[in-house]
Amino acid sequence: MLLACFGTQSANGQAEQIEQLVLDIGKLTEFKAILSDMKEGYTILTKGYNAVRDISEGNFNLHQAFLDALLAVSPTVKNYVKVAQIVQNQLKIVQEYKATYSQLQNCGQFNPDELIYVSTVYSNLITASLTNITDLTTILTAGSLRMSDAERLAAIDRLDQDMTDKLTFLRSFNNHTVVLALQRAKEQENLNQIQKMYNP
Repeated sequence: MLLACFGTQSANGQAEQIEQLVLDIGKLTEFKAILSDMKEGYTILTKGYNAVRDISEGNFNLHQAFLDALLAVSPTVKNYVKVAQIVQNQLKIVQEYKATYSQLQNCGQFNPDELIYVSTVYSNLITASLTNITDLTTILTAGSLRMSDAERLAAIDRLDQDMTDKLTFLRSFNNHTVVLALQRAKEQENLNQIQKMYNP
């Protein structure tokens, strides 16, 4: 009887163990499913994050490429006809001021203070025109400014107009000073003739 009782308890114990084992396997299967879902969610999240990151980096790279392109200077800008005109007008300003100033110094019709004034006008004009050349160089130097071709061409147009205005001013100033020198020379000649008439 003891054996029968022991056998029944043993069978009950084994049944409980098997039942517990089945429950544990069920729980493990559930945990495995949960882990699989978590892994899939993490994969989706990672892919989504990477996609967003790649898109944002791609967008940034696109902007960077655009900004870098603005630093480059195209052949259209470099070969723009007004670039040569600006440089030629600068050379004309230097040549014409030097020639006229030399005449004014040698004609004997201007006192030292007047020559200093004329020299100051020329000096200011040359300094301003050299600033234009510096600005032109900056516009034409790759990597110096972020500008589109249209903006660079517009800036060159402004410099060309400014340099043309400076050359026009120089020529007007030179004409006035030369005319003044001629008037003074004529007056001096008339005065000399009058003096000769009264002092033979």
